[in-house]
Amino acid sequence: MIKRSWSSFLSGVALVGGLTVASTALAGEIYTAEPISDASQQLFADPDNELTVQLASMSSCDKSGCAPADCGVDCGVDCNDLYSAGDCDEISFGGWFQMGYHNKVTPNGTVPNDAGSFNNHPGDLNLHQGWLYAEKVADGSCGLDWGFRMDVMYGVDAGDTQAFGNRPGRWDNGGKFNRGGGYGWAIPQLYSEVASGDWSVKIGHFYTLVGYEVVTAPDNFFYSHALTMFNTEPFTHTGAVATYTASDDVTLYGGWTAGWDTGFDRVNGGSSALGGFSTALGEDVTFTYITTFGNFGARGAGASGYSHSIVVDTALADDLNYVIQSDLLDIGVGAGSSQVGVNQYVIKTISDTIGVGVRSEWWKSNGVSQYAVTGGVNVKAADNLIIRPELRYDWQLPTPSGDQVTFGMDAILTF
Repeated sequence: MIKRSWSSFLSGVALVGGLTVASTALAGEIYTAEPISDASQQLFADPDNELTVQLASMSSCDKSGCAPADCGVDCGVDCNDLYSAGDCDEISFGGWFQMGYHNKVTPNGTVPNDAGSFNNHPGDLNLHQGWLYAEKVADGSCGLDWGFRMDVMYGVDAGDTQAFGNRPGRWDNGGKFNRGGGYGWAIPQLYSEVASGDWSVKIGHFYTLVGYEVVTAPDNFFYSHALTMFNTEPFTHTGAVATYTASDDVTLYGGWTAGWDTGFDRVNGGSSALGGFSTALGEDVTFTYITTFGNFGARGAGASGYSHSIVVDTALADDLNYVIQSDLLDIGVGAGSSQVGVNQYVIKTISDTIGVGVRSEWWKSNGVSQYAVTGGVNVKAADNLIIRPELRYDWQLPTPSGDQVTFGMDAILTF
């Protein structure tokens, strides 16, 4: 492992900090980070005693009192216009800093104690994610509207956030984006979006729909990641994906991507479908099925593959949430071509400032099973500051070579 220098770390903080100041000047004020993904998981009880709460503040349009039902009243928009121009067209800026420490490399499930699942720089205080985004939300509630989003990050998570399904030197995969000592830059999202009524379409480079855990630190309960998330799921895609809100309880997804983890590049002829649905099963249960199939590009060396992720999210009580997730991957060639996993999460809200959670996981790759149990606490130290200590135990069958206990703790400051 290359020893990182504090100069790399400090230069990254300075660069990201400079971008933050610049964005603040453009926006007129600092905005708290908004949800990044449809699969985002937030913490603590909201005013309605829901388990999940949005840590983000409202957009500039919302700050002025605009809501979709009020469009044309508070936003100064004529809802009869095909394209609505008004206060809702503001561009918002935001981001976060995530810094953390872990005493051991988190096993990645393929080779114990080898390159880890995000947390692979033990023994140091790391800047994991110095994040900045610019966004205009496409709101189709008043007719045709457009939007976009761009995310830029710096930190030790860059290698797991770049378009590593690309050929070297394409988009943000390698080259000048890697700064040495484990630090680097990434552009994990750059897409445009159009929306009208119940439809919206993203075109460009965007996060996957697959899975429960996500790349963006504020949207997960735990500091470390599940083995299925790191091994069996894509992180990003380049292509187009449509979302159709069929009803209050049913959302449909469908689109095309240039394989897995690509950024405006096609490796080995990558071409795959991405789609699925989310539906309510009663008042307290949500069922989500997302699949990808076709040529995943760099993943599988151009062979055809299939994967799916099933997530069942259940509110057992106002302050208690249970999630079970199952992933399946079948590529057909090479090591790790056949994978399956089951994760379970129990998250309880103790108070407005404290949440506790347990994650148990089983992951199997080509006949070898690995298990992990993680216990964690989330402490809301301020409105925009979360501290997440955790203790994780990994073990592997049929041999015990992967047994390991890992302590980790991070802090996320959103702005």
